[in-house]
Amino acid sequence: MFKFLRKLFKDTNGNALIIAAAALPLLVGSAGLATDTIQWALWKRQLQRAADSAAIAGVYDRVNNSGKTDTTSSAVNHDLSLNQHTGMSLQSGYPQISYPSDSGSNTYQVKVVLAVERKLSFSGLFMTNPPLIKTTAIAASVPGTDEFCVVSLETSAANSGIMINGNAGIDMDCSFMSNSPSVNSAYAKGSSVVNAESVAAVGGIQQSSNWNVASYDPYSPAVDDPYKNLSPSSSDMKCAGHNQTQGNKTNWVDDVLDENTDFNNVKDASGNKANCFSSLSVSSNKTLTLPDGVYYINGGDANVQGNLSCNSCTIVLTNKSGSTIGNFKVNASSQINLGASTSGTYKGIAIFQDRKATDSNGANNKINGNSNSVINGAIYFPNQALDYNGTGNTSATCTLLIAKRITFSGNSGTSNKFKKASDCTNYGMSGIQGGRRVRLVA
Repeated sequence: MFKFLRKLFKDTNGNALIIAAAALPLLVGSAGLATDTIQWALWKRQLQRAADSAAIAGVYDRVNNSGKTDTTSSAVNHDLSLNQHTGMSLQSGYPQISYPSDSGSNTYQVKVVLAVERKLSFSGLFMTNPPLIKTTAIAASVPGTDEFCVVSLETSAANSGIMINGNAGIDMDCSFMSNSPSVNSAYAKGSSVVNAESVAAVGGIQQSSNWNVASYDPYSPAVDDPYKNLSPSSSDMKCAGHNQTQGNKTNWVDDVLDENTDFNNVKDASGNKANCFSSLSVSSNKTLTLPDGVYYINGGDANVQGNLSCNSCTIVLTNKSGSTIGNFKVNASSQINLGASTSGTYKGIAIFQDRKATDSNGANNKINGNSNSVINGAIYFPNQALDYNGTGNTSATCTLLIAKRITFSGNSGTSNKFKKASDCTNYGMSGIQGGRRVRLVA
């Protein structure tokens, strides 16, 4: 018997066929396992993408509801109905949604776990139950890295927040942010040219060749109003004026702040040095130079047709006893050179409008300027729009624009230049750091 087997082993006739027959099960098995592995990896990837998207949707829901989780499950399930593309129903008990505690700078965390069962074409021949494919995603609101120097506080989806039109040119080493949830929250069109670090928005951003930015960040959490806790106090207002008699009645009438104001002798009714006026007016071809300080405009407008300058000032549009708030209007032929207050309540702010101002048609604030105009400091119109127009090469190197809506226009290629507020500490300014972003953290 052994002799026969040794002879058969040494016989080479038909060995290839024998070896191929012996190896065939291995080849078929390897191909089947390879196909199953590829299919399993595809399902796993699709399921992971669905979990990632659902977790991010959950965080956005929490952000929009100040951290509450009442509607988060609905947001997660709605997102899964749109983005779960495995073609398989989730296992009973899934999605599993939980809320890990905030850790470090990560807030409003949402954890989503998904699971499906799917029979594999080859391995399934040898398995009693299909394998369970399971994925986990954790998203959170994390600090952004941008610094914003143009911020729109608009909250209505009916309005865009930042609008750049015509031939406006903007050159900045900081970023734009629009709180508007509009599908076109920030846009640049026409022949405008915008060079910036980034543009972010609560809503959508229409990409265009007008934007020259490192990144688009649509659907970002809103940025807080940096001055939301600052309101003018009537007790700080010492209104200059005079007694005016009409018939048998004498009333105190506030004086106008203009190029004829005698700052050495201007007093309020109690004899205190005045800092409050009915309006601010600079006539064409006239110059008003303000001593350092805070100037309250009591219910009237600030209308500049000539030249206005101050080294360290804040102009506050407010009303001591009423609700009427004036606008700030600078003529295109004017020259305005303002530096913000470097200390005190209004540190870093050049122009401040009381949030009692109403957002009505025609209530826009307008800042135009010639090639030598400069405003260093924050320009703040929280409840009204701002039209910011540059002609020539208006250089607003340390300007922080915060308004309900902001429109840029102008007639030059790169007319409006902005630096990061964090680089302008000599004007008492501090930057608005990047807001927050929703990102996967695990």
